[in-house]
Amino acid sequence: MMIKETSLRRDPDLRGELAFLARGCDFVLPSRFKKRLKSFQQAQIQNKPEKKPGTALPPPATFPSSPQPLSSVTRVNNVVSAPLSVNIPQFYFPEGLPDTCSNHEQTLNRIETAFLDIEDQKTDIHEMGKIAKVCGCPLYWKAPMFRAAGGERTGFVSAQSFLEMWRKLLNNHHDDASKFIYLLAKPNCSTLEQEDFIPLLQDVVDTHPGLTFLKDAPEFHSRYITTVIQRIFYTVNRSWSGKITTTEIRKSNFLQTLALLEEEEDINQITDYFSYEHFYVIYCKFWELDSDHDLYISQTDLSRYNDQASSNRIIERIFSGAVTRGKTVQKEGRMSYADFVWFLISEEDKRNPTSIEYWFRCMDVDGDGVLSMYELEYFYEEQCERMEAMGIEPLPFHDLLCQMLDLVKPASDGKITLHDLKRCRMAHIFYDTFFNLEKYLDHEQRDPFAVQKDVENDGPEPSDWDRFAAEEYETLVAEESAQAQFQEG
Repeated sequence: MMIKETSLRRDPDLRGELAFLARGCDFVLPSRFKKRLKSFQQAQIQNKPEKKPGTALPPPATFPSSPQPLSSVTRVNNVVSAPLSVNIPQFYFPEGLPDTCSNHEQTLNRIETAFLDIEDQKTDIHEMGKIAKVCGCPLYWKAPMFRAAGGERTGFVSAQSFLEMWRKLLNNHHDDASKFIYLLAKPNCSTLEQEDFIPLLQDVVDTHPGLTFLKDAPEFHSRYITTVIQRIFYTVNRSWSGKITTTEIRKSNFLQTLALLEEEEDINQITDYFSYEHFYVIYCKFWELDSDHDLYISQTDLSRYNDQASSNRIIERIFSGAVTRGKTVQKEGRMSYADFVWFLISEEDKRNPTSIEYWFRCMDVDGDGVLSMYELEYFYEEQCERMEAMGIEPLPFHDLLCQMLDLVKPASDGKITLHDLKRCRMAHIFYDTFFNLEKYLDHEQRDPFAVQKDVENDGPEPSDWDRFAAEEYETLVAEESAQAQFQEG
């Protein structure tokens, strides 16, 4: 209940004490002041006139739990008004930021003019490249554009159907990533699955000058396409969901790399995704392990990779389904060629972010998101057994654990997280220590200053995978040449 200053001044006792307060005196006892205030309030309530019948009663007065200081300044009740609505401009554009300066009608007119130069104003997939350039798109968007306009059903695309499709695209999708997914994805889908890339990559195989030699080997078309698709998802699909989103396309270099295919005739110069040499290395490595050549390898087959450099326990984790897709691996104990692509890149380039996640999933046996000391000891036990069999005295686990903790510097004691391994930039040494004996011994014999130099080097050096693929390709070509010469002789 708020008491006006004029009402307080009618009480002589309170008026005297207020005068003391106004002069700066602070010797008035709070308890005495509270008692007088309470009695004054009761007198005010008793003297209040009665309400007439039919009038609404005022709300009950509420008193603070503790006495509030009274001010000599008259207090005015503030009227609280409803907050004014604020016009917040849109800041999230899932389909790209609209370009208000662009004139869609001019673009559509140019497309219509381009169709006039084509017989019957109907284009096949080969002529679609001209339309793609008129639309301002890279050449190898032509296959997705052809399919999106209904060309797959009829074998051609009319001017009317294409203009209708392109007008809808321009009105609803405003950047390259959004347009690309709209063209390539299934109807009413906003993400890309693996099979969505097949028409695009088949067009690359059929028309790129660097792959003309594949026309005479159609059995390798599907295997090359499978390799490229797995490399795309390995790099772009950071969520491991099996579905590439618009955001993941924007954050990757895939569209820029796809545009380079138009400019570069030697496809091996494009090491990201499309290199035929990289495909050749991956497929030859798989073919060596696939003894029955049914495009599946068993756990025993995979253990033979690189002279059994990887431990059996880590291979068991791979076949447990920690990093593989589908039920074939778990039920039948077989790994497909697609899963082998992920394994090989992860094995040979443990600095890659996807590789770090790949091996973390394998080592995280209980799936709690951290590598405990028990899990580290579980994998190191087999390393010790293998070193003892080779006559090498292994380092005690406690000493090795101190080294690894100093290497990673985890944020929480006794727990190594995925973030810790990515931050330390030494994940390749950490992983090799626990399940790749050959590389672990190489790290132990290497100069520690050279290791530190590699960590500090942020220049545009080729990745571990690029170096491995280049060396292996040279070796494979030399072996084939020697074998061909031997057969001729």
